[in-house]
Amino acid sequence: MLISKGGRRPGAAPNPRGRGSTRRLHPTHLLIVTLAACSAPGTTAQDEARATPDRASQRGDSAKAAHQTGLTPAAPHQKPTTTTTTSTARGPAPRKSIPGLGKLRYAFPVWGCHTSYGHSHHDYPATDIFAHRACLFVAVVSGRVDEVTTTDTWSGSSNAGATRGGLSVSLIGKDGVRYYGSHLAAIAPGIASGTVVQAGQALGRVGDSGDARGRGTHVHFGISWPTQPGQWWVRRGELYPWPYLDSWRSGQSSSPAAAIQALEAQRGGEPRCILDC
Repeated sequence: MLISKGGRRPGAAPNPRGRGSTRRLHPTHLLIVTLAACSAPGTTAQDEARATPDRASQRGDSAKAAHQTGLTPAAPHQKPTTTTTTSTARGPAPRKSIPGLGKLRYAFPVWGCHTSYGHSHHDYPATDIFAHRACLFVAVVSGRVDEVTTTDTWSGSSNAGATRGGLSVSLIGKDGVRYYGSHLAAIAPGIASGTVVQAGQALGRVGDSGDARGRGTHVHFGISWPTQPGQWWVRRGELYPWPYLDSWRSGQSSSPAAAIQALEAQRGGEPRCILDC
């Protein structure tokens, strides 16, 4: 303990008993002096207290860090453990980039005639576009012809799903989407599998072939993703077309490409037929 000249500590009140007087140290003071002497050189008890936080402070700091990072702190004196979880669930397939999608022009599928259609369809998503016989059915977007049915083999006695469409044409557009029109009266000249066509090009003429016989002339219009040949239950329609028909009829070019990619990832590329098979 430092004692100033005159026997008093710096900052202490003057000793009323005189300059050379001495005073007895209280036992508590002796304890503080002893602890200071035992501390490491150059440190004080207060320094050590500041350098070594108590357990409550440590717990508070850990809780604060946990709140900031979202992790659960390890219990004191326990080694943190790491758990690895392996998921077997399949996520959706990554979306494919479609070059020039924003520049594609879309056309309404029936040209030169008055048309009408609804916002619903029996059993699966599709749209029946009603129009007079022989009105032109055209490509809604530039692309390549996929499948073509040139002969009407439908029979009411068997009602086979593969023949219900009668005369039909499907097109895989540059947007990666398949578009399908059926119940046609005729296929346009030069239209065959693999033919490259432009938006607005004639593919056939409106009719009532297949199971539309006697039920009014119209085009059954379906939107789906491309599959192996013969998967008519996908080709007939997987996404309701009417919102896009509204857009195309008004001169806009809304694309179903993103919606079709999401559906394909959800259902799988080649699902089984489950309705109206």
